[in-house]
Amino acid sequence: MKQAIIVDQLLSQHPIISDQISKSALAAVLQQLDKVLTQDVAGAVVEFGCYIGTTSLFMRRLLDAHQQSDRRQLFAYDSFRGLPDKTTADSSGAGEQFKGGELSVSKKQFLQEFHKANLTAPVTVKGWFKELSPNQLPTTVAFAFLDGDFYESIIDSLRLVWPRLTTGGVITIDDYQKEALPGVERAVRDFFQDKTIQLHHEQHIAIITKS
Repeated sequence: MKQAIIVDQLLSQHPIISDQISKSALAAVLQQLDKVLTQDVAGAVVEFGCYIGTTSLFMRRLLDAHQQSDRRQLFAYDSFRGLPDKTTADSSGAGEQFKGGELSVSKKQFLQEFHKANLTAPVTVKGWFKELSPNQLPTTVAFAFLDGDFYESIIDSLRLVWPRLTTGGVITIDDYQKEALPGVERAVRDFFQDKTIQLHHEQHIAIITKS
């Protein structure tokens, strides 16, 4: 089934259960995952910052549609304590609504969304990204979605994911070049300043391919 068709069908058949990602941004993420699955890039699928599970649910559905859930693990990482505190790198007059502790859901709530949707839950790890150890990640990663909102969260998740990303693997990062969350773009710029990458962006989603 062609890439655009399978993603469009999933988005038309199932609800987006939170307002933290738009339909167009979610489509951009899923289209990149679909490419990775179609090309059979080796590795697991990971998400850093899953909130209530909107993106996680769709990634599981896409894995199921490709019949790859049995051989390719899905991991979800979140503090389940809401946003961390901001640093000066996140300073923006347009982003005053984003404060430490906001967007908090429990791990139980997250897992209940998979139960309600009759989907297999991901390997779910609770903790601040800066406190995670490398052995809590899969050995190889084919695809990552990073939704940490703030500078340190994005830097911390990139440090964990990038060394494990296989050739042809893709990292997608939410809120890129978004005025209210400037720390995201700053983190991407700082982390990749000495690395050669392919980067473009769609719908405030940064898309980085490892060559």
